[in-house]
Amino acid sequence: MIHPSLPVKTVKNLIALAKARPGVLNHSMGSAGSSAHLAGELFKSMAGINMTGIAYRSDAMEIADILSGQIDLTFGTAAFAMAHVKSGRLRAVAVTSLQSSVLFPGLVTVAASGLPGHETGTVMGLFAPAGTRTAVIGVLHQEVTRALRSAETRDRFLAAGIEPVGSSPEESANLVRSEMSKWGKVIRDAGIKAN
Repeated sequence: MIHPSLPVKTVKNLIALAKARPGVLNHSMGSAGSSAHLAGELFKSMAGINMTGIAYRSDAMEIADILSGQIDLTFGTAAFAMAHVKSGRLRAVAVTSLQSSVLFPGLVTVAASGLPGHETGTVMGLFAPAGTRTAVIGVLHQEVTRALRSAETRDRFLAAGIEPVGSSPEESANLVRSEMSKWGKVIRDAGIKAN
């Protein structure tokens, strides 16, 4: 999402502007190592651009600066974006999921906008202690999946800016492994250190 004062309508526009003004554009990144920070680093790396990341310790300060135009853009969650985009206080340029989002119908993905393979997002999951019996995991998966398929649950998640998925235990394990590998590389390449 960008502040409406920025003359950008597409991801390609944003990349071109950032290349024309290296280091001038800024983006909020929450605290060091946060999902917004990593999303910004991945975007900059894949686009071959230089933008300045601004760290925040307070969500309230970050939101105030984004809405006032002190910050040019942010890699925020759908939950944060929905109200501000609908009100016109921020402009959504693209979604960072690989597929279009039901939360932002018609909004293109970053991957389809010139950065193939680009994907970021917040993933929530249900985990059990190591060694939990397979039968117990199966029952948990079945019940969670059933709950996520109910219209009431789905509507509540969507209203909160969350798209429910309901992956299998194997898909979830594969996702965790691939995310660790992907974000480990981003962290190493960007030289991000723990505070």
